[in-house]
This record gives sequence, structure tokens and C-alpha cells, in this order.
Amino acid sequence: MEDDRRVGDLVGELVYRLQSDSLSPHSNSNPNPNSEDVKYAIRILSSRMTPLVVANEAAMANSIKSQMAKQGKLSDALSFADLYSRFASKTGPGSVKNKRAVLYLLKVISEDRSSNPKFQTDRSFTDLDTNENRSTDLKDNSRSWNDNLRALRDQNSRKLKNGGVLFISRDPDDMRDMAYREFATLVNMENDVSEEVLVSDVLSVCQGIDGKYVKFDANVDGYLLPNSIKVPKATRIMIRKLCELGWLYQKVIGYISDNLDGFSSENVGKVAKAFCSALQDELLGYDKLLTVLQSHDLSLRRLSVWLVEPMVKMRRMAVLVDSCRSLKGGAMAGAIHLHAQHGDPLLHDFMKQLLQKLSSPLFEMVRSWVLEGDLQDSYSEFFISEQSVKPESLWREGYKVNHLMLPSFISKSLAHQILRTGKSINFLKVCCNDHSWAELSTEAVSATWTNPKRRGLGYGETNALESLVTESSKRIDKHLMDVVFNQYKFKEHCLAIKHYILLGQGDFVQYLMEVIEPVLMEPANTISLLHLSGLLQKSILSSSAQYDNPDILDRLTVKMMPHGTNRIKDIGWDVFSLDYDPRVPLNTIFTESAMGNYLKIFNFLWKIRRVEHGILRSWKAMKPNLSTSLLTKLPKGVKFQVVLRRCQVLWGQMSHFLTNLQSYVMFEVLEVSWDKFCNEMKASKDLDDLIDAHDKYLSSIIEKSLLGESCKDLIKTLLMLFDVILRFTSVLDRFYEGINEFGSSKNKMKKGKGLKSKSLETDSWVNEGRKAVTQRAGEFLKNMGHDFDEISKEYLLLLKGFICQLPMQQHVDLKFLLFRLDFTEIHV
Repeated sequence: MEDDRRVGDLVGELVYRLQSDSLSPHSNSNPNPNSEDVKYAIRILSSRMTPLVVANEAAMANSIKSQMAKQGKLSDALSFADLYSRFASKTGPGSVKNKRAVLYLLKVISEDRSSNPKFQTDRSFTDLDTNENRSTDLKDNSRSWNDNLRALRDQNSRKLKNGGVLFISRDPDDMRDMAYREFATLVNMENDVSEEVLVSDVLSVCQGIDGKYVKFDANVDGYLLPNSIKVPKATRIMIRKLCELGWLYQKVIGYISDNLDGFSSENVGKVAKAFCSALQDELLGYDKLLTVLQSHDLSLRRLSVWLVEPMVKMRRMAVLVDSCRSLKGGAMAGAIHLHAQHGDPLLHDFMKQLLQKLSSPLFEMVRSWVLEGDLQDSYSEFFISEQSVKPESLWREGYKVNHLMLPSFISKSLAHQILRTGKSINFLKVCCNDHSWAELSTEAVSATWTNPKRRGLGYGETNALESLVTESSKRIDKHLMDVVFNQYKFKEHCLAIKHYILLGQGDFVQYLMEVIEPVLMEPANTISLLHLSGLLQKSILSSSAQYDNPDILDRLTVKMMPHGTNRIKDIGWDVFSLDYDPRVPLNTIFTESAMGNYLKIFNFLWKIRRVEHGILRSWKAMKPNLSTSLLTKLPKGVKFQVVLRRCQVLWGQMSHFLTNLQSYVMFEVLEVSWDKFCNEMKASKDLDDLIDAHDKYLSSIIEKSLLGESCKDLIKTLLMLFDVILRFTSVLDRFYEGINEFGSSKNKMKKGKGLKSKSLETDSWVNEGRKAVTQRAGEFLKNMGHDFDEISKEYLLLLKGFICQLPMQQHVDLKFLLFRLDFTEIHV
């Protein structure tokens, strides 16, 4: 009662002061305020005048000014603008703080008076009545005002109980809280369960625990409020939405539990453990938030606001759990990285923190690999896999990039550089028995991080990772190349293979052919490998090869090609070959496959040298002085010169072919390829470059030497030409043997006549006489001429076919061979 009376007095005094300021200076100084004016003031102060859309102060002033301008009150609008500028400039103590509320009050009063005709004619606050019409004193009016105020409050209270207008206190800070509490009281009267209980249930469900009323329903796979509980539909929908957080929480915590139970299993690795640890950290912060919320008096609507951010994070964690359930290691980190590509700053920061924790084991594996060559991957999570192989296969097959485990935030080029760096360290340790690389790793770390306290790798630090890999790779690769070239003499061994396997050491090859020829004419199954090795050593000591490095000569051995013990047709020429033992670590470059290709080239070159050796040997029998001596051995009347000329022409054609073929192989193929290989060898920066250069060198020789897959028909024709030439030398040997036989028969005839021997055991040719010998010599030469003609026809036919196939070959260097063999185009 006392408070109501005091409020009434204050309102009356406020109206009195407003009316006093509006009176003229000559009016009575004791005016009584009109009771209608007081009622209007109380109605304003007792009402809720908060706008639906809160405008700022400047917008409110512009709205009032625009309204005046629309009503045609331009002078009033200008006056208001001047007054507002002075009103807005007032700051500091004694000034109005909430200027926007004052402007809004004035605007509402103006609109209310404009819409109410009663107040358009009323003089309250503008035209005030004179004091002569007022007969009651201020004290009586004050009592009446207090009664009106109490009546208005009682009326508002009754309306509130009937679901009507809410009573809001004049204090703006308490107005909304009072209205909310009164509204909550009305809502609770219509529900079977109070909102406080529902909020408690929702908070329990958010921790994966069934509440008193909200429980998990397996049929719908979610938390539900039973239909038997009477609550508004909107409340039921909100509970269902909030309880999604509990369902997501159960999924995340279930994944963590499954992986924690499987820590001893091979299916769960370090990255999965780090992922579970990161999820646990997030859930710990989430549990702390729920604990804080439980200590506050919240409504469902306010709780939904608090749970917006946890809902976003929990949904993302549930998505990650589903997508990573069957993944591990780098594949898991890559899949989570794809989810981090999001425009929402909240999700982006959340995913970045999560990836920094779960990728730390992966980056530790990278650091250990590129600096120490250690592959600490017990669970097969790293994108580099290791295979158990022999030392000679360590570089090519020991380590591979497992693209299934390569995370998407590491590029393929960087992954291969990481692979080569660690592989180089292991190659130095295992194959080269070198340990000086450790100092280089320390230098790489110092070059990457100038700050000694900051020497780690992590997610988002791609530049640091690339810098570390580049610095380490640059130093390790350079050291490895120095070891291969200086300590293991790689270039010297390449040159030795060129000299002995590719038959580039001329005097050695020539002496070996002469020494070993008689042995190789024997059947292959009768030749002793030990005997051939002795002949090889004899050839080395008889040529300039004896001055070569003893280690190189020690690696040169004789090798017999596989042949059947019962195959009489195979002779020593068919199975003989030279072999070179590269040994570790050079057998990483000179692999078994590469040495097989070298053997293939050697057999081809050895075949050419054998045919050339046969042609040169036959030339010795065809020298002019030898031909003249043969003429004296034959009976008169035998046309030996015709057959001999035919042999010389055919020999010249074959010699021309072999000379140009061998010149092409030695100069256009071997020397040119070797020169390119030396340049590429010098430019190689790592072992992969060196291996590629050597493979390219070897492939170039094979392709240019007609030994490639695309030259199968061509090499087949060439080998047939070699067989024809060897057959020619064989027929030529038989030709000279026959002539020598006739010569010896003629001498026996002369001796028989001189001694006048009558013995019956004399040779048949002697007994037959000169006429019979002449007849047999003619038949012999005729048969030889026929054999030479057949060989000549077959040779020219094969040669023409060989030359015609050359233009169809893809390699451009084969055009030089075509020019050498047929520069007059006689065979085309």
C-alpha cells in the first residue's frame, strides 16, 4: 500500500512538472493536474512498449523525422532534427543513456494520440485548463491516483490469470524475466511434467543416460518422450531434437570403447589411438559443459541455444566415426582431412585441432624415416611399406609407396621424395656399410629449423615438412652418389663391361678368338669350363688387359650357356660367353635382368666376331700367291680360275656386309650410347637418376643393335645371313682341302712313275692315271661351283630382304645402317 501510494505521488508530481513547464509565466504557480492526464500517464508507464524489431537510435530519429515530413510538417521536422542533434550530443554525467527508448516513447505517444480521437481534443500535456476549474487539492488527487493505480494492477492481474495481457514492471531489466516466469507458470499448469524435469532428463540423455521420462527406444533408434506424457507438440519436437545429441554421443563413445578394447589387436594402430584420444578430449570438454548447465535454472529453449555448438561438433564427430570405422593410418588421416575442407570457421578450427592430434604419429614416422631411415610401423599405417628382400633388391623392391595409406594432405611427388630419402639411408647402411650419413641428418634439421626449441612436424605445417625432406634428401643423395662413384668405382666398372662384355678391348678380343677357336669347334658337352677359364687368363696376360685393375679382372669369368648333354649339334661357339660379377652394392644398378641384357648383346657381338673371324681366315687361303700355288697342284685343263673368281666376288660381298655392320654397331651404337650415358651419369643427382640413365643406355644399345622386341623378324633374317656366311666359309675350306688332295695325288703319281712301282695297294687315283684325276677334278670344281652358286643366291636373297626391312624400323639410327649397307641402292 505504501509503495503504491508513493508511486502515485511520483506520477502526479511528474505530470504536475510537465504541465508547469508548459504554462505561461503569468499563470498561477499552484496548478492541480487533470485526473485524465494522470490516468494516461499511468497507462503509459504500466504498458509494455518494446518494439518487435529493435532499431538503433539514429534509425528511430530518422523514422520520426520522415513521419513528420509525410504529414507536411516540414518546419516541425527541421526543429526536431535540430533538437535531436543537441539531444544526441549530450554525454557524460546527468545525460540520458537510453536515448533510443526516449525516442520510441515519444513516437508511440504521438501515434497513440493520433489514433484516439478523444485525446485529439484533450488538452492534457498541451492545452491545460486554468486553475479556476479545479476545486480539489493535490492531496485528494493523489489519493485518487493511488486508487486508480491499484485498480489497474488488479485488472491486469485478473487478465493474466485468464491468459490475457502480461503485466510488465516499469524496470526494463526485470520486465522480460517477470514475463517469462509468469508465462512458464501458465505452461506448467497445462503439462503433466514440469519443464525443470524435462530439462534434467535432456541433460542426462545428452550424456548417454536415460532420463526419468525421456528414454531410448530401440524401435526408432533414438530417445523419445512417451506419448502418455502430456506436453505441447512444440515441446515434444524440441526434446526430440535435443536428444539427438545423446544419440550422437553414444555413437562416438561406442567407437572409442571398441578401439580401446582392441588396442592389442593389429587392426588398431597409432593413428586410430590418437584419433580416439582427440575424441576423448572433446568429450571431456563436452561433459564439463553439461555439468555447468546442470547447475543453472534453464528452460528447454535456452538449453537449445547452449547446445548449438556442441551439436555441430558432435554431428561432425559422428560423421568422422562412421567414415573412419574401417580405415587406419594415413587413409584415416586423409579421410578426416577431406572433412576439414569446410567454410564454417567453427568446424574448420575444430577439425584442425582434431587433425593436429591424430596426425602426430604419422608425422613422427615421416621424421624418423627421412632422418634415420627407421620405419616404425608395427600396424602398417605408414604410406611407405617394407618388403623382406635380398640386399641387391633393396633399392628396387625393398620399399614402396602404399597409395592406399597416403593422406590427401601429402602430395604424391613429396611422398616419392620421402620414400627415396629414407631408402637412400637404408641403402647406405645395409648395402654400402656406411654410417657417416648421421651427421648429414643433423645438418638437415639445423637447416630446416633455426629455432632449436621448435623442431617438430604437425598438420598444417606443409612448408616445414617439404623443407625438411628437401634438405635431408639433398644431403643424403649427394653423399650416396659420392660413395657409389668414389668408393665403389661405378664408372670404372661400366667401362670394364664395355671393354670385355661388349668386346670393346680390340687386342684382347682378337687374341681370345685365336686362342679359343680350336676348343670352341668341339662339341659343347666335351668342353671343360676350367680349360676355358685358363684360356681367358692367357688372353688377358697376352694383351693390354693385363694392366687393368685386378679387382675388375677378378670379376671377369667364363660362362657356358645352358645346353643338353645329348645334343651333339651344339658346339663351343654356341654356348661360350663372358660374364661380369658386379657384386653388392653395384648389383643394384647391374641387376640380374641388366646382366641378362648384357649377355644378350655379348652373344650378338660374339656372333659377328665369329663370322668375321671365319671370313678373315678364308681370306688367307685366297691370297694371290696361294692361288698361284694351287694352280700348279691341279692337272692341266681344269678351269680353276672361274670358280676361284666366283668365290672372291662372293667373299667380297660378305666382307663388305660384315665390315659395315660391325662398324655401325661399334661406332653408331656402342660409342654414341656410351657418350650419352657418360653425360647423363655426370648429371645424375640421386641413385634413381643413375639407374634410369643406365637402363636408358642399355635399352638404347638393344634397340639399335636390332635386339629389341620390334626387330624380331629383322634379327632373325640377320642370323640367317650369319649362318649362310659360316656355311660359305665351311664350303670354302672344303674347296681348298679338295684342291690340296688333288695336289698330293699328283705328287704320288710322279713318285709312282719314277720308282716304276707295280704294287696293287697304290692309291686309286694314282692307278687311274692323269686322265682320271683330271676328270675327277673337273667334277669336283663343278660341284663346288654349284654349291657356291646356291650360297650366293641364298645370301643375296636374304640380304635384299634384310635391307628392305630396315626402312620399316622405328629407330632413326637404323637409317645409318641402311646407308652403309646399300648406299648405291643396288639391293632395293
